[in-house]
Amino acid sequence: MKISTKGRYALRLMLDLATYSTDGPVCLKDVARRQGISDKYLEQIIATLNKAGYVKSIRGAQGGYLLKRDPAEYTAGMILRLTEGDLAPVSCVGEEKEDCARKPGCVTVRIWQQINDAVNDVVDHITLADMLKWQTEISGQKDGERPERKAAKDPRGGLE
Repeated sequence: MKISTKGRYALRLMLDLATYSTDGPVCLKDVARRQGISDKYLEQIIATLNKAGYVKSIRGAQGGYLLKRDPAEYTAGMILRLTEGDLAPVSCVGEEKEDCARKPGCVTVRIWQQINDAVNDVVDHITLADMLKWQTEISGQKDGERPERKAAKDPRGGLE
């Protein structure tokens, strides 16, 4: 299983909103600058998050986006499933599993099910609040301080 840029960027966008919205709505252009992500791509992602009720749009000169709920109420799994769909490694396991004639006698389905269960266990137990805490730990900031973040270079040559 590989998480697409849409899923990775959605997590980063939600984390950025959780980090910077304490003083009011966050402008997507600011998120784009901090995260090194195209603002056009962020507009597509925020539309998905807004439609799902994860964020609130504030119009006007001082507008932007806010989380609708507390960061502790959003799991990585919620955000990833919204942008990626089912996180299952193969089509015969997971929430959107397809019928497979080989499944009753298939030994490998046990591997795929265990991988699926492990992935879901991880992403469903990590919240935006956890990620905020980790961000504070790695940035060396004190609780409540906001890290200034520059775009990280992806080892493959693009922006992460």
